[in-house]
Amino acid sequence: MIKFLINSYKTSDIIKYPLITSKTIQLLNENKYSFIVSSKTNKELIKKSIEQLFQVKVIKVTTSQLPKQKKCVGRSTGWKTRYKKAIITLIKGNKINLFKNN
Repeated sequence: MIKFLINSYKTSDIIKYPLITSKTIQLLNENKYSFIVSSKTNKELIKKSIEQLFQVKVIKVTTSQLPKQKKCVGRSTGWKTRYKKAIITLIKGNKINLFKNN
């Protein structure tokens, strides 16, 4: 079932972009990487797409919803969570190169 879901979604639909902050830079020492992912995906789908995209082995995926943002459409206004934050823990020895080497 997971293989079918990955084939029906593009990895760019699941994983939006890496999250780079001072806290996430500190997590790199623990072999943890942070990504903004689509709010409709689950942990297994995130794990499989990270493994497929970067050719690494994922141990653990932790997710949390980002704070809601105000959305204005026509006359109605409301609050909507747009993305989810995922912290990916990799096996020791595996790395994801987020920064371009000079």
